[in-house]
Amino acid sequence: MLAEIRAACAEVARRSRWVRLDEGGLARFAETLELASVTAPRYDAAHHYVGDPEAMLAFNLTLDAVNFGSGYFPHLRKRPGKSGYFTVALALKEHFEAHGPLAPRELVALTPPRTAALFGQDLGDPVRAELMRHFTEALHQLGSYLVERFGGSFAALVAAAQGRAERLAELLAEMPYFRDVARYGELRVPLYKRAQIAPSDLALAFDGQGYGHFSDLEQLTIFADNLVPHVLRVDGVLVYDPALVARLEAGALIPAGSEEEVEIRAVALHAAERLVAQLRAAGEAVSARQLDVYLWNRGQQERYKAAPRHRTRSVFY
Repeated sequence: MLAEIRAACAEVARRSRWVRLDEGGLARFAETLELASVTAPRYDAAHHYVGDPEAMLAFNLTLDAVNFGSGYFPHLRKRPGKSGYFTVALALKEHFEAHGPLAPRELVALTPPRTAALFGQDLGDPVRAELMRHFTEALHQLGSYLVERFGGSFAALVAAAQGRAERLAELLAEMPYFRDVARYGELRVPLYKRAQIAPSDLALAFDGQGYGHFSDLEQLTIFADNLVPHVLRVDGVLVYDPALVARLEAGALIPAGSEEEVEIRAVALHAAERLVAQLRAAGEAVSARQLDVYLWNRGQQERYKAAPRHRTRSVFY
């Protein structure tokens, strides 16, 4: 899986016409990185559940099942001062703290109104209602998959990966909403953002031990969404075609699976691979996974939020 992702994204970067990698910008960005922050990602206990290991495992996999919707987030009822992601994560954290984990059979039984209530939403806005229907379907898929394949056990799913992050991603990608594969002309472009982020999240939650121990964790790519490419663009690593910039500034949605959308995500992933290779050549022990966490957190700064990023209504990010 991981080799195919890297090869496909390199090919998209070679062919791309909407998004290009600026070699000079890449070199300048590498020189300014705060490497101590890049190599020391931490679990965010303020927004994520902390409890007994089984409950923490269930929390992280349940959250990863609905870790998408950035194109819908302008319509989400957000908590004061919180982004769409943190609004969703906090709501789930509070449910776990008040009621305990959602068992797989409970996930299967959810309805859109119950899902909306769980995440502090309502169905009055049609775009918000569409996202809640997608969240419900995503949780149905997770619950059904666990019941049918793993006896209703989150732990059995992780055990089946046998300590390999790539294998856990492959298992998760058996569910349609995790099967993040695009087409770019005749080229198959797998990205698997949420399937890859799951073992990374578990590693953060468990500090690389127990349910978070994966021997190949540092082989993961970045988790291509709409924020990490945006950070790379604002910092001069990526350059967008002026026509694409004009659409972003006008607030236009970029269709899922379009040439532009695939290029934004794939060229960003390839740029991160180039950046990691450059840093490693300079003797820095940096992985794409660590770089992703750093870039995503960097994107929470106001100067990145002030500039328009691409919005795509997708179940993959």
